[in-house]
Amino acid sequence: MIVAMQEHANEEQIDAVIERMIEGGVNVHRTTGTTQTILAGVGPTSALDIDEFKLMSGVLSVHRISSPYKLAGRAFRPEGTIVEFNNGVRIGGDEIAIMAGPCSIESREQIFLTAKQVKEAGASFLRGGAFKPRSSPYAFQGMGIPGLKLMREAADSQGLLAISEVMEISQIEPMLPYVDCFQVGARNMQNFNLLRELGKVRKPILLKRGMSATIEELLLSSEYILAGGNYDVILCERGIRTYETYTRNTMDISAIPVVKALSHLPIVGDPSHGTGRRDMVPAMAKASVAAGADGIIVEVHPNPDKAASDGAQTLFPERFAKLVEELRLIATAVGRSIASPVAAAAAK
Repeated sequence: MIVAMQEHANEEQIDAVIERMIEGGVNVHRTTGTTQTILAGVGPTSALDIDEFKLMSGVLSVHRISSPYKLAGRAFRPEGTIVEFNNGVRIGGDEIAIMAGPCSIESREQIFLTAKQVKEAGASFLRGGAFKPRSSPYAFQGMGIPGLKLMREAADSQGLLAISEVMEISQIEPMLPYVDCFQVGARNMQNFNLLRELGKVRKPILLKRGMSATIEELLLSSEYILAGGNYDVILCERGIRTYETYTRNTMDISAIPVVKALSHLPIVGDPSHGTGRRDMVPAMAKASVAAGADGIIVEVHPNPDKAASDGAQTLFPERFAKLVEELRLIATAVGRSIASPVAAAAAK
């Protein structure tokens, strides 16, 4: 159930509605937008009398939510969610964030050089895997916490934000000092115990769509994080598994405008995993921005042909720099711009 308060509703009126909803046996999630406060009642709401709430002081409208995702639906935050980071970078507004870096953190030299290269090209995030969920148990599994320490140093040296994948609950606390954003990979999209714990964390979460997941399943997975009180969730379209074998996955560009219509959460595109082919990454990155993506996450390595993992889908630094310039043109054409951590920090 969603209760939309009037624009000038005071705290006393809002508290009265919250108290009545709690008495009715539901959990209340409050969000305050630019013009009004929205109260979402999650739980068994069928016994609640909507007409009673409509008559309460300060209430503008009340309606039940028919979709299974209550907090991820656009009705909870009609104006959309903007996830803001400490350096002023925002995901979900008019700016488009660029996240770039290697699939795996391999060495100090590699991650520091990559950080310098992606920053110069226009990225605001350094991405890199320290814990790698590989299909083969014999493949490189990542450097772990020592790798995260290197990435944190490299990101700080260039004024970048750091994002890395968390695979299990036990990794959350050790990772906290080293990342600005936790990434949940496709294989863990329905690891509900992990999602519940991330709901207790007060850092943004990038949630990737599972390789065989529907859009509704993605939004329901995000609901686990939102229900825990962490509203800084960013969705990611990274391709789904279909009968097509030419590409690693089939990147579902149409999912981007669909998610924007159904949910208030921002969404980024991952053309590296979406295609698995270096030659197709730029085209799908540009298509993502044109379709309304709030950001792009791309794999970049100083020497992709010698990368420890996913070299075939990883861009050379020179091609990445050219891609960012192409994205600037498309962003301008759709009334947006590429986020800059330097400009964002200066504007604060």
